[in-house]
Amino acid sequence: MQADLGLSQTATTPASATPGVSMGDALVRAFNEARGELVGTLVYLLGSQEDANDAAQETFMKCWRNLEELGQVQNLRAFIFRVAMNTATDIRRSAWRRKAKPMGEEEMYAAPANPTSDALEQQEQVQRVRRAIRTLRVEEQEIFLLRENGELTYEQIAEIRSVPVGTVKTQMRTALQKLRKILEEEPGGLQ
Repeated sequence: MQADLGLSQTATTPASATPGVSMGDALVRAFNEARGELVGTLVYLLGSQEDANDAAQETFMKCWRNLEELGQVQNLRAFIFRVAMNTATDIRRSAWRRKAKPMGEEEMYAAPANPTSDALEQQEQVQRVRRAIRTLRVEEQEIFLLRENGELTYEQIAEIRSVPVGTVKTQMRTALQKLRKILEEEPGGLQ
C-alpha cells in the first residue's frame, strides 16, 4: 500500500503525482509510517522521550505549514527526517536545552515487569549499544541513527545533511568502527 502513494524510501516521483491523494493525506500517512523510527532517532539525539515527542510534533507542524511546497518533494520520508534533524539541532542549540540534563538509562527505558533471563540479557545488550552510541560525535550519531533507525539510504542521508555521499559513508564507517571497538572492550562484549 505504501508504494501506491509514492511514499516508499525509493520513491522518485513527487507525492503530489499520486492521483486522488491530497498532500495533507500523503503527509499524515508518511509521518505515521515513519513516526516510530523518527521518535526513536530523536530520543537518542535529544536524550529524553519528552523532548523527542516534542520534536516530532514540531516536525509535523513545520511540514504541515509548508504543505503547499510538498508537491515538489521527491521523497516524503527523507524530507520528514530532514526536518526532524533540523528541529533536533535547533533544540540542542537552544539555551533552554543546554540547561536540561538528559535522562539516565533507567528513566529512558522502563524494564519489563517480569523479565526472563533472555529478556534481561537482550536488555543489557541494548543498553550497551545505547551507551556506545552516546559516545559518538553528534554527526556520527545522526548518520548512524538515520541509517539504522530511519532505514534511509546514504544518498538520502547526504541530502538531509547537505553533505556529499562520500562524507556520509566515511562518517558511518567511522561510527561503526568506534561502536565495534567500544562494544568489544565492554564486559560482555560483542556476541
